[in-house]
Amino acid sequence: MAAKIINIQKGRETDPELELDMAAEVLEGLRKPSNDEGFGKTLPTMLLYDERGLRLYDDITTHAPEYYLFGAEEEILKNKSDEIVAAMHQSTGGLSANEVVLELGAGALRKTSHILLALSGLVKDVHAATPITYYALDLEERELERTLTEISHSDVGKALEGKVTTRGLCATYDQGLKFAESGALHARNTAERLPRASHSSPFKFESLESSSSSMSGSSGSDSHSDAATSPPSTPDDVQPPLHLLFLGSSLGNFSRSEGADFLRSLPLRAGSGDTILIGLDHDNGKTSIEAAYNDPQGYTKSFIMNGLKVAGRALGDENLFDEENWEYVNNYDVAERRHEAFFQAKKPHAVVIPSTKETINFAQDERIKIEQSLKFSETDAYSLFTESGLRPVQRWTDTSSRYSLWLLERPAFVFPLLSSPLVFKKPYSQSPFGVPSPRDWENLWAAWDCVTQRMIPPSMLMQKPIDLRHICLFYFGHIPTFLDIHLSRLLKEPHTEPDNFKYIFERGIDPDVDDPNVCHPHSEVPKNDEDWPSLVSILQFQARVRARLLKLYEDVDAGKHTMTRKVGRVLYMTFEHEALHAETLLYMLLQRAGTGTLPPAGFMPPPWESLAESWNALPEPEEATVTLGPATVTYGHDDDEMQDDAFASDVAGHEFGWDNEHPKREALVEQFRISWRPVTNGQFYKYYMEEGDVTLPASWVEVDGQMHVRTLYGPVPMKIAQDWPVLTSYIALSKYVQVQGGRLPTEAELRLFLEKFDSGYEGGGNVGFRNWHPVPATTGAGRNGDKGGNGGVWEWTSTVFDKYEGYQQSVLYPGYSADFFDGAHQVVLGGSYATIPRIAERKSFRNWYHSKYPYAWISGRIVYDVEK
Repeated sequence: MAAKIINIQKGRETDPELELDMAAEVLEGLRKPSNDEGFGKTLPTMLLYDERGLRLYDDITTHAPEYYLFGAEEEILKNKSDEIVAAMHQSTGGLSANEVVLELGAGALRKTSHILLALSGLVKDVHAATPITYYALDLEERELERTLTEISHSDVGKALEGKVTTRGLCATYDQGLKFAESGALHARNTAERLPRASHSSPFKFESLESSSSSMSGSSGSDSHSDAATSPPSTPDDVQPPLHLLFLGSSLGNFSRSEGADFLRSLPLRAGSGDTILIGLDHDNGKTSIEAAYNDPQGYTKSFIMNGLKVAGRALGDENLFDEENWEYVNNYDVAERRHEAFFQAKKPHAVVIPSTKETINFAQDERIKIEQSLKFSETDAYSLFTESGLRPVQRWTDTSSRYSLWLLERPAFVFPLLSSPLVFKKPYSQSPFGVPSPRDWENLWAAWDCVTQRMIPPSMLMQKPIDLRHICLFYFGHIPTFLDIHLSRLLKEPHTEPDNFKYIFERGIDPDVDDPNVCHPHSEVPKNDEDWPSLVSILQFQARVRARLLKLYEDVDAGKHTMTRKVGRVLYMTFEHEALHAETLLYMLLQRAGTGTLPPAGFMPPPWESLAESWNALPEPEEATVTLGPATVTYGHDDDEMQDDAFASDVAGHEFGWDNEHPKREALVEQFRISWRPVTNGQFYKYYMEEGDVTLPASWVEVDGQMHVRTLYGPVPMKIAQDWPVLTSYIALSKYVQVQGGRLPTEAELRLFLEKFDSGYEGGGNVGFRNWHPVPATTGAGRNGDKGGNGGVWEWTSTVFDKYEGYQQSVLYPGYSADFFDGAHQVVLGGSYATIPRIAERKSFRNWYHSKYPYAWISGRIVYDVEK
């Protein structure tokens, strides 16, 4: 039976605007002037992938071992396809009817066969109408027919019968993705076309540039917030999941900005179970990479030179470019992590375009760029995904650690990078730690609403997950009340709600040890459940306060109000107050996870077993510790609240902070050794089992006689979480590190370590809801200068939280720090997986907790004094 091919390459069955005019693209690239480096002209990379080019590429992957990318990716797929396919279906818990798998740039399907077999394994019985349809997208219809026919006649094809249907889609990337977004691919297996729920970006932005890549054809509950900040409300049963495959490090053919634009445009619905499996090549060094793209046998040269014939054919004469006038050259730019392939003119000559009679001149040694392949450091990869609104679910790496496959989803929300090249329409600050924009608020509200409205079932609203904290419902009202009070004071306007809301929700208990005597002053709250305002009334109040806040921004834009330092401080303070409370509420909810608290909606559940296997394979550091110092550490920043009126207009470039961050100061630290990683659950568990008087960490729980670690998805076995940082109190951790012959670091010591070795959010650090659980810490001695991460936890220091020289109590929030200068609280640094990036990344930020407090997400490192 002939392979079924849908041909939309020339605009058939899709948007006419996507029709491909190859001749125009070729001419556009050839008309570019040469630059100082001897090239400027380009040819579309898709020229390489005609029918002959695909076969030549197959020769490279079969006969050129220098081209390690194919073999590395094939190794992963051969060994891990079952894991990959299982992880793809985490959200749905298994197979959904009429699933579609679309591979962009399918090629010979040798690697893909492993995925197809794994997919067939999900289907337990043979069906007349197969539940899975795989579409191989490529540019050449005859080559698609050949490869699909071959696979159907193979043992793989026999295994797929009645389980996975294979079809072809002859199209460019843009055409195929447009077709998929329309719902047409799913409709091919159903009686009628299913509407495709539009995918909404998890954060709103506008790009500094909106370029179209030359590679576009190559291989819950009622919410009263702005609808644009919430996950799509369209039911998931409108259309089954769409799974995209983008293998071969093909994304590297785009520029970095184009790659982010492309991934951002993918028709992946937020929080729907849609996924993309993408291959990325690592930054493996100049010699290795240049050899991969210029093998001594000449297979790559033949593949590249074939592009000249295809270019000529597009212009009307296959022999237009005489190969005797050209040679293939390549280069790897180490700084840019970019490999480039060129045609280089051996001598001066010219060609005449048949259709236009236009003459194109080429100077000797002039180059035409035909292909580029970007390589990705850890920072490159995580930055790309974050900028694209995607979240890594799992990652698989080959045994030589040269290549990775990433499974990604589009989650309910993503916090953009602080260094993002994306800009909002109305920036209010040039500093990532300045005045938050309305878009920042929308991202934060998406997170807050996810936590409050989708993770707390109605049965828990009147419960206290931690005894001395408030009931869950309190926090729904406390956040908008705090914001409303400060807006009223700032604008000298009445409160949004009657005084009873202000009275109930203004301050609230903020205990942080198991002792009611240490609670700082608070408002009285209702003693009976029926005396609390209803959830509906609180959410309506929240919506009105949010609208009031946005109206202030509108008034600033319209010139009705001026953005001053005082206005900016109120906006920054209320913004970070909400973010910090989201984290507090989450570690409260953690105590009921699995017995009440719902897992985070709009985020794929972790594939625990697969993740644990990859965590266990992480390399151990050569040494357990690193020696630092002596050094002078600068911490804090200059942000004098008392000068807000005097410097009212100095707001755009100003960095705001809490009262305990000002002023900038220095500390001298002596030489010390500090552990690369915080103390792990496994290490502490061994100590717990050996010592009789160790308090069980609040982050642990026994299940059926076995120790488990709490997560927001429910308890997981200790074997899964053994390498995560242990979360426990300062008192408990201090005893452990003393037994190990060390101590906990001072604030200055830990600050020095984090500045040198912490990767931060941009480098893949586990903050900003990148995960909803800790992960194993990695060292700061990664390949090519990549830094490490602490696993997504705050870290204890031995420094007591107290006044210091130059400290000034906040006027806007007098009790923020001062209420805790009691000698019983310790400074903690860093940020957890639920800390927003602007807090976790601000080096001046200082958190604190009572030394006995067991619930917060805090771990710690061991420091050893160096003998003089």
